[in-house]
Order: sequence, then C-alpha cells, then structure tokens
Amino acid sequence: MPHFAKPAPGSWTEKYPELGTGPVDYTDSVDPEFYAAEKAAIFKRTWLNVGRVERVPRVGSYFTKELSAADTSLIIVRGKDQKIRAFHNICRHRGNKLVWNDFPQEEVSGTCRQFTCKYHAWRYSLEGELTFIQQEGEFFDVDKADYGLKEVACDVWEGFVFVNLDPQQTLAEYLGPMAEGIEGYPFHEMTEVYTYKAEIGSNWKLFIDAFAEFYHAPVLHQKQAVKDEADKLLSYGFEALHYDLHSPHSMISSWGGMAPPKDPSMVKPIERVLRSGLFGPWDKPDIEGLDQLPPGINPARHKAWGTDSFEIFPNFTLLFWAPGWYLTYHYWPLAVDKHLFEANLYFVPPKNARERLAQELAAVTFKEYALQDANTLEATQTMLNSRTVSDFPLCDQELLLRHLHKVVGDHVKEYRDAAAH
Repeated sequence: MPHFAKPAPGSWTEKYPELGTGPVDYTDSVDPEFYAAEKAAIFKRTWLNVGRVERVPRVGSYFTKELSAADTSLIIVRGKDQKIRAFHNICRHRGNKLVWNDFPQEEVSGTCRQFTCKYHAWRYSLEGELTFIQQEGEFFDVDKADYGLKEVACDVWEGFVFVNLDPQQTLAEYLGPMAEGIEGYPFHEMTEVYTYKAEIGSNWKLFIDAFAEFYHAPVLHQKQAVKDEADKLLSYGFEALHYDLHSPHSMISSWGGMAPPKDPSMVKPIERVLRSGLFGPWDKPDIEGLDQLPPGINPARHKAWGTDSFEIFPNFTLLFWAPGWYLTYHYWPLAVDKHLFEANLYFVPPKNARERLAQELAAVTFKEYALQDANTLEATQTMLNSRTVSDFPLCDQELLLRHLHKVVGDHVKEYRDAAAH
C-alpha cells in the first residue's frame, strides 16, 4: 500500500452534512413503484451518454440504442451536414421499429443513405425528413413535412454523445464544473476499444455502488494478486486518496501501486512478461496530453495517484488510469432487479504485437474483476428482495453510495411532488 496520511475517521462524509451519517434505506432497489418513478423522473429527463463520435465517423453512419428505462429505442446518425442527431426509432406510419436487423430487440449499426421501414417501405432522410410514401395517392391529405422522425435532444461533450428525452437544461449546464475539469484529455487518441456486455440480476444502482468504493477490493478481489501481496492488502485495508461531490455527479481518486509495481513479485508472471494487468499496460503511450493532465483528474495532485472514477449521473462511469488509458461503464435498467452492464476499455492503437497483447491482458483481467463484482451483486439482490432488512450502515469510504441514493431519492420526490400538483 502507498504511504500517505489517512484522514480522520468520518471526515469525508462529514464535509457534506446534507447526506447524513445514518443507515441508508435500500428499498429504492427493490420497490417496483419506485423503479417506475425513477424511469419517469430520471431516465426520461436527464442527459444520457449513448456512445462516442467514433461510432458515427462519416455521413450516413448510425447506430441504435435500446433505452428500456425510457421505454424507447433511438437512432443516432451523422447527417449530410456532419451534425449528429438522435431520433426515436419509430416509423410514422404504423409505429413499426424503423431500424433493426434479424432481432428487433438487438442494437445494430451501419451506414446508409436513408432509412427504409421494413413494413411498408416509408423512407426517411438522414436528417429525419419523410421522403417517400409507398402508394402515396392512397392516403388522405398527407403532408410529408408533418411526418418526419421524432427528434430527441442530442449534444456532444469531448466526443461523448448524449441524448435527453425531455431536457431541463443544456448538456454543458448539466455536466457542470466537474466535467469542465476533465476537458482536454486526449480521448480522441484512444480509439482501440474492447467491449463487454452482460445482463446482471440486480438493480442498476447496486453495480454503481460496487464501483464507487474500494473498501471491498482487498476482500473480494484478493485472488487477483499474488498471495503475499493479497495478505498485505487484506491486513492494511483500503482508503481512497480523494473524494469530490459536484451533485448530481461525484468522483473518487485511488492509488495506483501496480502500474508498474514497485516490486515486480507482487503481480503474476504473465503481467511481468507483458508489462500489463488490471491497471492497464505499464508503458504510457507516446501522445500529447498525458504528461499534463486536466486539473479535474487527480484533483488532489497526489503522488500515489493511479485512477479516478467519475460517476456522471445517472448511469455513466468514466475512469482514468495513470498509465494512459480510460474505460467507461454504463448501467442500463431493464427492471427493478435487472440491468444491462456495458464496459468499454479505450487504448491508443497498438504499434506492435507486444502492445496488442498488453492491452488484451488488461481487458481480460478487468473482465475477471467485473465478474466477481457482478456475482456478488446478484447475491445481494436476492436478499434485498426478501425485505428482511432495508436499512444499511455505510462507512466513510462509501460516501459516493450515500450520495447516489440521496440524489436518486431527491429526483423521485421532486417528480412525485410535481405530479401531485
């Protein structure tokens, strides 16, 4: 473990008295009525990241996004004017899903000149205009200008594409100062992507909880390190370097003692050979923008810093790693006790086979960690469903969890109060 002075017990949480220090009620993770309110209050009203601009690199490039929590499917497309737009994935004739391949529930991507409905061949331009109606003369006073695709608010921040079904503020206003502190990171250089998806049998907030604290790491992930190192971590426990809340968003900084490790014997042989592991490839890529990081990354400017995890509300996690790569998590609710977990690891494209293998080792090591977390979450959900216990004590290292559940509860309360009037 790194040598740094730990803060006094409770000092992080006590900086935010509005959060309290009492047990947190987890009924919000098992109550179907609360989940229905979450969908309306949060996922239909906040900015949601749906991907990056590299997924729509040229005119006509598109991909679809299934948003079960918002009861819709979207098309994200780059138009002839180079603008990226989002539309509800619905034909204006009879409501058929407009863009899909073999299975209507699967997301697809590609390139086209126009969108054509499989059902009756109505056609739409890349800008969402209705351009053709099959046997138009059979209809009664239909003006094509009135039947374009339903557009959704769409904006881009640092190459990340966001959508909002009912915007209450601009994307810049929503992301606020925490995101401003990240701007300038060389996201555009990191285009080698490894992607994992898994359906998890737990409430969406539980996986965010798992990644928003490292209190669990020495216990749950001890088998990822060699035995002597795992024993040290378990005996020392864990304390993060720094926490910040910029409500509704938050972040946590952690140490990075294994990239590269001070003692090579603390990691497994394959990690020593490939100079890589969970913390990513040990050798920082030779690109601009990594020597002087934006002020929001490692905000404490701690010498032991290794990673920052930014929780962009409601369901987007952005992690930066000191060796020069980043990853994203998304948690897409499917039901009160089920969600789709997506992870994307972003690297600078490898220049040779060794760099490629180093990236692949980081990706598969990460996958093992994520599986360990996911398995625990499903066990948690089964017992939360029993409602035997609903209030749980959280420690100072679980500050971001306390914040997340409060922010979710505040959004739902505000929505319910407004609906009551």
